[in-house]
Order: sequence, then structure tokens, then C-alpha cells
Amino acid sequence: MKQVLALTTYEQLKAISDPLRAEIIMKLVETSYTGQQLAALLEISRPKIHYHLKELEKNSLIEVIRTEEKNGIMQKFYRATARGFYPSEDLLPYAEALSESTRQLFVQMANKTKTAILSAPESAFAKAAGSTDPKDWEAIGSIWEISATEADFKAFTQGLFDLMQELRQKSDAAEKDPNGKLYYFSAFGFEIDEPSFDQVDLNGEE
Repeated sequence: MKQVLALTTYEQLKAISDPLRAEIIMKLVETSYTGQQLAALLEISRPKIHYHLKELEKNSLIEVIRTEEKNGIMQKFYRATARGFYPSEDLLPYAEALSESTRQLFVQMANKTKTAILSAPESAFAKAAGSTDPKDWEAIGSIWEISATEADFKAFTQGLFDLMQELRQKSDAAEKDPNGKLYYFSAFGFEIDEPSFDQVDLNGEE
């Protein structure tokens, strides 16, 4: 599996724009599944699942990583071809399809984050409060609305990814540390039309 894969065709955009296919891809980013397992997991008929798997495989968004024989039937295990997808510049003219494909992937990532929150151990949130100093926090959850130039937003995004890469490089040592813990991070940032919060001054004055 690649870290990221460039989408280069309009057909790939259309494939991801379908909410069900976007959900299937996110499931196959997590782990491998057979068509039968996905049908049971998503509560969808096998023929419908296999149709969508065929479309995703045809567009190089998923692939068969292994096969197993069970009761005389050869089962195919599918996996996403990458952990993340991004559009190539050639697809910029297809603005509507590009927007919808990205939106559907964001929705599925948000759903995945919700599942991770609900299934996390009690210890993950037991000490999340009690201090106003971020260095003391053991869990973070924040929503921000900030006016910024496009250049500033991109610079912040680059800085965020640089920080995550720095933390990732330390992960090997953390895995060997008996006190090491596994943390889940989820981040979203995108332009909106209208504020969803009343504008309040940080000093407490509206």
C-alpha cells in the first residue's frame, strides 16, 4: 500500500464521489476484506458489493492482495491501493466531481474518527480536563474558525504535516518503550461560507 496515490482520471473521481464506494475505500484503508465480509459489515447485498468492488478495482483504487480457498470457493481479499488520495492538476477542470469526491472522503474520515472516539478506552479521556496548559493534556479536541489568507492556510498545513512527520519518526522508539502508547490523530481544514459560531472576542467581549 502506498502512502498517497494521485488520481489522474475523471473515472477515478466519479468512483470516489459515490458515498458507498468512498465508505468501502475507507474500510479497505483500515484492513483487508473479502466481498462477503464487506457485504455483512455494511449490510448490503453481495451482488451490489461486488459491483462496486469491480468498479473500484478497475480504477486502481483497490486491489486484491491475497486469495484463500474456503469450502471449495476462492475468496479474494481486497485492500485500498493507498492510505490517501489526491487529485492531479489534470483533474482541476472537473471542479464539481473533484469537490464531491473530496467531500465524500472527508465524510468517511469523520465517520472513522467518530468510531475511534466511541471505541477508545476510558483512560483516553479520564485525564483530558483539569488544566488550561496544553502540555498537560492527554487528549485534545478543538474546533476553530479562523480568517486567513490562502497562503497562510497552506503554510500552516505544511507546518502541521512537518510536526506529524517529526512525531512519526519518533514512533519506532516509542513502540519499544514499555510506557509507549498508541494515539489517534484526525485533522480537517477547509473553507466555509458563513461562520457557525457567534463571533466572540477572546477577551470575553462580543
